[in-house]
Amino acid sequence: MHTEKAVNHLMIRFLQKESAFTKALFWVIIAGTCVMMVIFLVPGLYSGQFGSNSTNYASIRRAGIFGRFLPAENQVPEADVQEVAKRITRGQQVPQMFMPMVMQEAGQTVIEQDVLQDEARRLGITASDNDLRQFLHTGEWGELLFPDGRYVGDAQYAEFIAQNFDITTERFESEVRQEIVQNRLRDVITAGVTVSPQQVRDSYRTQATKIKFQYAVLSAEDLRKTINPTDTELEAYFKQNAARYRDADPETRTVQYVAVTDNNLPGGKPQVSQAEIQQYYNQNQAQYKVDAEVKVRHILISVDPNAGPAADAAAKAKAQGILDQIRKDNGKNFAELAKKYSDDPGSKDQGGELGWIKRGATVPQFDAVAFGQKPGQISGLVRTQYGYHIIQTEAVQAAHVKPLDEVKASIADALAKQKEGQAVQIFAKQLAAEAQRLGLAQAAAAHHLQVVTAGPIPRNANLPDMTDSSQLLTAAFDAQQGAAPQAAAIGDGNFAVFQVTGIDPAHTPTFAEYKSHVLEDFRDQQVVALLAQKTSELADRAHAENDLAKAAKEVGATLKTSDLVSRDQQVPDIGALSSAAPSLFDLNVGQISQAIKTQTTGVVAQITDKQEPSAQDIASHFDTTREQLLSQQREQYFEVFASDLMNRYMKAGRILINRKLQQQMPLNGT
Repeated sequence: MHTEKAVNHLMIRFLQKESAFTKALFWVIIAGTCVMMVIFLVPGLYSGQFGSNSTNYASIRRAGIFGRFLPAENQVPEADVQEVAKRITRGQQVPQMFMPMVMQEAGQTVIEQDVLQDEARRLGITASDNDLRQFLHTGEWGELLFPDGRYVGDAQYAEFIAQNFDITTERFESEVRQEIVQNRLRDVITAGVTVSPQQVRDSYRTQATKIKFQYAVLSAEDLRKTINPTDTELEAYFKQNAARYRDADPETRTVQYVAVTDNNLPGGKPQVSQAEIQQYYNQNQAQYKVDAEVKVRHILISVDPNAGPAADAAAKAKAQGILDQIRKDNGKNFAELAKKYSDDPGSKDQGGELGWIKRGATVPQFDAVAFGQKPGQISGLVRTQYGYHIIQTEAVQAAHVKPLDEVKASIADALAKQKEGQAVQIFAKQLAAEAQRLGLAQAAAAHHLQVVTAGPIPRNANLPDMTDSSQLLTAAFDAQQGAAPQAAAIGDGNFAVFQVTGIDPAHTPTFAEYKSHVLEDFRDQQVVALLAQKTSELADRAHAENDLAKAAKEVGATLKTSDLVSRDQQVPDIGALSSAAPSLFDLNVGQISQAIKTQTTGVVAQITDKQEPSAQDIASHFDTTREQLLSQQREQYFEVFASDLMNRYMKAGRILINRKLQQQMPLNGT
């Protein structure tokens, strides 16, 4: 603020001078500023379009000298968006039709990060080399990169980054700096966010309150069975919904076909030679590569992520005590101590055994230690997001290629199936050509094959003795009656040569023919209203009589009792209380709820027990709850800030997106 006032004061004094040069310069500046305002303050006027050869996903205009005057641009490379898109899809194959949505989400993420970095830069928030070193030394990777306070060295540091993040050291450090800057920006923006003591107490009371209740349940399925309309009612429903039942009986077709499998190939099944096996092995060794693996066991002393420094220190001390016992006995007591102390339920009873794991199967800190040790070696304390680990590497298997003898049988089987599939396809085409000349029956007889007649059948039928008849039926329903025979796949590499011999068009059934279907449709329609009506009746009776059990008996509901539950738990026939019945926690013991309606049930509940946390319990959890609540409030506030910032950049035309690239760029690896 002081700097801005000083600049303004100097400018005013400068402009007060009477020289012609001063006035001329003034009008040059004014004219230039007007032009720049037109260019930069009218959204979309500045460039807005990328050249056809551009590989930048977007450009973000940063403020320059005198605010918007002479702004700079920060380019968002396509590669950055691709990287985030990979993280979003997590290596899954994404259909091309969904790629624009994936790229938009990834692009939005990268742009928002850059906008936040730009805002931090505007506020003078930076991260120095010393900040980076401090973060790496004391952060989540500190114990891996600085064991016992000593740096592991540049070579091991680079290897750690390459193995765990698959990016360059420069990119890793750049992202860490961005994280530091964004954390500092978040701290600045949310510094004024507070929560009152009463909010903290109310929050913990809400979290910790538990209730137990009786509840009467009406089942939609049970009510559905009670809906038994007369034939007159059903026929009236059938007529009222005539459009729905038009062509309800689908088109059916009669199909004749001959199955072609590897069991009826002329000349028998093709054979695979040793030379073919060797050639396949030589050309496909990549698929027989075995990644490096380690066999490990561990002991975990867990730490609540929301716990304070005291809890963390206590867990660390406990883990150190266990480690001292292990080292004292040279690891012979590892399994015994794991069963006694480990907080990992998945491995505790097995003496901490995790078995063989591949690189990347565990969190980076654990992974780096497990693969960095020699067989039999026991680590120091390894801190991860779960707590403190003690890791023993039991055995190491280096990456290698399986020898031919080990995979020979599987190769022979794969090649045999490939040859059989090719032979079946060739024979099916040959048989179809013969059937077009001679007729299906005569062509089949020439090869001692049987013609099967199926039908009338609908499009979604399942033909016998076929793994998948969908392709044959799709082709059959696209063909004309009496058209020339053709081949279609029927699953498992087999084919059938078929011909359509009859077509029965779709038609509207009579009421008598379709009565059973009409009854099911009628029940589906009526049960929703009936369930709502019965549940409301149950609630009204229960409140009027102040007796849920009596009301349940009168309307035929089933009476059940819940466990003592909190709002984040689920109850049978109701589901998650936080979404299906949060109002139950507002009731006192003895009070009866209003009707609770789910998709399949109607419920009325009566509170039988309610346990709220005591003042002492609230006080003991006050600090933890306050941190949780404050963290939530700050995160929500920062999300609103980031969204508002993005909107301001967009409205000011400061974000230019390469729409063509956004729509066309594929996700690498798909």
